[in-house]
Amino acid sequence: MSLKQQLESDFESRKQWALRRQMGIPNNRRLWVCACMDERLPVDEALGIRGDRGDAHVFRNAGGLITDDAVRSAMLTCNFFGTQEIVIINHTECGMMSAHTETLVNALKEKGIDVDKVQLDPDLPELTLKAGAFGKWIKMYNDVDEVCARQVEYMRNHPLIPDHVTISGWIWEVETGHLRPPHVRVGEKVNTNKAMGAK
Repeated sequence: MSLKQQLESDFESRKQWALRRQMGIPNNRRLWVCACMDERLPVDEALGIRGDRGDAHVFRNAGGLITDDAVRSAMLTCNFFGTQEIVIINHTECGMMSAHTETLVNALKEKGIDVDKVQLDPDLPELTLKAGAFGKWIKMYNDVDEVCARQVEYMRNHPLIPDHVTISGWIWEVETGHLRPPHVRVGEKVNTNKAMGAK
């Protein structure tokens, strides 16, 4: 390859990277990921992807929860950006399981915040919560497996997500550094009489 051809090829690659949305180029894996923002969850490593190379659209929030904004992002990428798979990742020892909802709500009230009058979206002042619903909006939970499984079902049945999109949920075990399906804990079955079917 001549230098001219190499430079032209490099330019074309940079152009496609910069203009991929305008050119209708999907992310490399046609993948949208919803994951917790926790720094102990290495999304790229867990999924074997390279976010900095354009492998996936990665949405992170507290808990890796399907919120209205998560649905908004998933709807856009699946309907208009060529995404064909959704992966939801929750994790053990999540901060969203570390306190009771009432504790957080009361702590905010003690700071002088009127949680019943908080504006949630700067461009949609009409998007408000009913009195007493702020705690539900925070979405604290107790069972990471149940939350993950429930979110997968919710997205599978959501009218804004096309039926052809593959959806799965996984739990990142911070204690082992591996993914597992919800409600499947291999460590509880290894080298036990119960696992072997002994009576």
